[in-house]
Amino acid sequence: MFNQRFLYLFLLSIASSVNANDSEALPPFQTYKLKPSQMDFGGVGLMQMPTARMSNEGEFFFNYTKNSEYAFYTFSLQVMPWLESTIRYTEVQDLLYSNDESFSGDTKYADKGIDAKLRLIEESDWFPETSIGIRDIGGTGLFDGEFISFTKHLATESFGQFDFTLGLGWGYLGQSGNITNPFCSYSNNYCTRDTSFNDNGGSIDSQRWFKGNAALFGGIEYQTNYHPLRLKVEYDGNDYTQDIPVTNGNILMEQDSPWNYGIVYGLSDYADLRVSYERGNTITLGISLSTNFNNTQPLYKAYPSLDKNFVENVSTPKSNQSINWKELEQSLFNHSGYDKNEFYIQNSKLTLLAEQNKYRDRDEAQDKASSILNDYLPNTITQFNIIEKVNSLPISENVIDRENYINYQAVNYINPKTEDFIQQSDQVNLPSSSSAYQTEDNFSYGFSPALTQTLGSAEDFYLYSIGTKFDSSYWFASSWQLDSSIYFNLLDNYDKFNYTVPDDNTSNPRVRTLAREYIHDNHVYLTNLQLSNFQKYSHNWYQQTYLGYLEQMFAGFGSELLYRRKEANWAIGLDWNIISQRDPNSWLSTYNNPWDYSDTEEVLSKGTTGHMSIYYRPEWSLLKDTLFQLDYGKFLAGDVGLQLEFSKQFDSGIIVGAYASKTDMSAEEFGEGSFTKGFYFTVPFDILTVKPNSSRANFHWQPLTRDGGQKLNKQNYLYEITDQLNPWYERPVKH
Repeated sequence: MFNQRFLYLFLLSIASSVNANDSEALPPFQTYKLKPSQMDFGGVGLMQMPTARMSNEGEFFFNYTKNSEYAFYTFSLQVMPWLESTIRYTEVQDLLYSNDESFSGDTKYADKGIDAKLRLIEESDWFPETSIGIRDIGGTGLFDGEFISFTKHLATESFGQFDFTLGLGWGYLGQSGNITNPFCSYSNNYCTRDTSFNDNGGSIDSQRWFKGNAALFGGIEYQTNYHPLRLKVEYDGNDYTQDIPVTNGNILMEQDSPWNYGIVYGLSDYADLRVSYERGNTITLGISLSTNFNNTQPLYKAYPSLDKNFVENVSTPKSNQSINWKELEQSLFNHSGYDKNEFYIQNSKLTLLAEQNKYRDRDEAQDKASSILNDYLPNTITQFNIIEKVNSLPISENVIDRENYINYQAVNYINPKTEDFIQQSDQVNLPSSSSAYQTEDNFSYGFSPALTQTLGSAEDFYLYSIGTKFDSSYWFASSWQLDSSIYFNLLDNYDKFNYTVPDDNTSNPRVRTLAREYIHDNHVYLTNLQLSNFQKYSHNWYQQTYLGYLEQMFAGFGSELLYRRKEANWAIGLDWNIISQRDPNSWLSTYNNPWDYSDTEEVLSKGTTGHMSIYYRPEWSLLKDTLFQLDYGKFLAGDVGLQLEFSKQFDSGIIVGAYASKTDMSAEEFGEGSFTKGFYFTVPFDILTVKPNSSRANFHWQPLTRDGGQKLNKQNYLYEITDQLNPWYERPVKH
């Protein structure tokens, strides 16, 4: 049977990850619950037309679909039980990206689009599932359309299961106009629709919504009693007279029949093959790969033998003077993940001030640490205080009663739990005495992989840079850090990146569109070298100040201030930076004036950037496990405006997010894309490896790289550093 772990490795290569066991083999002929399948455009549907159905929360699909006119690459995610989102990249087979061969060569025309579907009513005995959706939000208008659909399920023991769908579509989904737009009776404005294409794209043209032609569509999805086989039939609401191959390429897309027929064959629980016969004359082929971000478990938890219980062979010392600090420090690092340890003893209390680098689940780390401390410390110590620090900042404190731990460990009562011996402190109380022992190693280093990528650009459908980073860090004192990062470019095709400044008399500095010079033209490059200082004021105020080469493209100095309370679902921060754009031809130089790069194109020789940031985690069930971040301020190119970021965390700890910036830079000044937008997801390393690990693998992409709405890529962010005040990035797995 198809092994899901191999699927994870594949999805990682296209920006995803997975692990889980295969389900048990089932007999092929019996009644099965109908599992919603993907349509050509991505998202749950028939072939061309969407249904009202939703997948299980956290379900993620990569789909590839191809016919003679289009190739669709889609990523679809069930963000919430009521919200499905799809990102789509489309190659138009017979059109070039542009007629300028020096700019885009023979790259096929590529279109980017975002779809969203919201469930209004969940299916019941008497009511169908009801959903409303928008296709191609903020795109160029090639496939934009709106719909409302109704789906009802019918199960039979003898013949299998059926999903019946009836819907009403507008725009691309209603081009055939087989009924009168019902909103025309409300206003004549709804009777016509602007069908022109937006060359720049990126703008949300809500004035088109639910206007123009409308059409009824519908169909049936049939789960046969042979488990792998599903059949589909649909009545299409589009007549294909306004598709871009027809309007821009003089290619006929004749529709001999509005009826489309399809077969879905399940290769496994995680892979489907799709074949359909559409328009009465066109064969369409596709494949769908899936996993569920909610259900994924860390390997060391799924297979406990990978994280075997350790046994300490230690003789308990009789006094504080006979404690073997070196062995205690090493054992804490090896088994409980505590590093950079400082030990303080005051009367019968031992305080451990340390960083946690291994376990997302701090209860698990403290359970193991308690066992080690119990073995290595004399019986005169009755209380362990563990203070967790990050970048020298004390973040959280937990108090462990030794006697309660011994009873827990010995299972002296029914249903022992870690909270029986671990108590969280409301505030961190740093020890006043000098340390009894502390780690002497203040230097750390390591290699990590790095990937930079852009999908759907004019020069090539996929631009990439694959390399590795060498990171090093040295702590001068308790709060001063010198860190550096050197990037080794192993393989890239950014030599094709050929951005040209719009001919609109604008003078936006080239703050991000010089990517080729920084990435392709430098096989080894110093991306970061900075001195940082971290401070905590009172109980809830945190600050970092930094100076040096702050990122790949900018040097300067700045500071960030954050107010955040323990367990609070909100925080507020402010940062301000004075910066100079780095010369890509030198490791250490910056541009001295705006025309150092070119006589016709400006760079940012001196400038400022900074934002006020608000972080908010809603506590109502409709938006459970989500984080909103709103930034207002000045961006790199001098434009002023807002950036809104939304992220969703699934039970496994996988985080998926999106952001968009809207500033006073006009769409014409910005160019293609109209405004900066991007998507990302981060995967806990303990999902990908056989050992516990609190770090994350980050995958990020912007549809287009432009100069407007761009922020400084700082090395550290205080909201991430203070995560343990209300865990988000290192939140334990929800079981």
